[in-house]
Amino acid sequence: MRSGDHQVDDLVARARDGESRAVARLISLVEDESPLLREVMGALSPHVGHAHVVGLTGAPGVGKSTTTSALVRELRARGARVGVLAIDPSSPFSGGALLGDRIRMSDHATDAGVYIRSMAARGHLGGLSWSTPQAIRVLDAAGFDVVLVETVGVGQSEVEVASRADTTVVLLAPGMGDGIQAAKAGILEIGDVYAVNKADRDGASKVTRDLRGMLRMAERPEGAWRPPVLSLAAQNGTGLDELAGALDQHREWLASSGELARRRTRRAREEIEAIAVARLRSRWEAVDEGGRLDELAAGVAQGSADPYGAADALLGSAG
Repeated sequence: MRSGDHQVDDLVARARDGESRAVARLISLVEDESPLLREVMGALSPHVGHAHVVGLTGAPGVGKSTTTSALVRELRARGARVGVLAIDPSSPFSGGALLGDRIRMSDHATDAGVYIRSMAARGHLGGLSWSTPQAIRVLDAAGFDVVLVETVGVGQSEVEVASRADTTVVLLAPGMGDGIQAAKAGILEIGDVYAVNKADRDGASKVTRDLRGMLRMAERPEGAWRPPVLSLAAQNGTGLDELAGALDQHREWLASSGELARRRTRRAREEIEAIAVARLRSRWEAVDEGGRLDELAAGVAQGSADPYGAADALLGSAG
């Protein structure tokens, strides 16, 4: 393969022309932390900022994959090009995604207006892969109108999707625990749109009522977005038009209120911080051949040093 600017420029041009293989190659460079990654991000930057990034999260078993697939179908019917990043648990053997995108969303495999990629979380907390922000940028620059990010099962520490998306959809379903448990998991603090899936099952109406009641009790400033609670049955397509409509309404509110710019600036800040920390960590590893970190850790464990002094010493050695 060619290296440097020519290869990157060629890949970006082909991706922007709608070539799925070029999009796949760019995301692979991101996941593999390729030496070309800096050039890739530089080439993509002038073309980003147009896609509506939508995060879908919820507890295991609520039907995230089924809802994602049904939502793709609805968005395509509205003429949108859709990119999907499905974040899966990592294989303990290969580090790769356990679930295949073609198995989960095979209905869209031949649609040129849809690109689906499974990405391994690789142990990263927050329900997302470490490389998710860069992968979102690839799909944004490739001209997709909507980028759907489906996370692994959400828990108390797995709400990072809210900081990576323009709009966060929280899925719930009857039989997945009461409303108080949902509140404890923190999901009532991150959603822009709530959808009770499997609405044709017993108990769905109670989950919907409980959610609406708890959201009404939340204090929100004047002019703030009021998250809707929708009912849907993704398996048969019921309620998907309302969900797509709610996404459009939230996008319009984001733009008119200035919240879209604020969220994207915050997202960029977090991404910069993550890259800076990763680079600093690589410097530590480069200068720690003599086991300096282990030596400092032993001192802290034995009480002969404090952790702040040890951190200063480590930072000093990393330059």
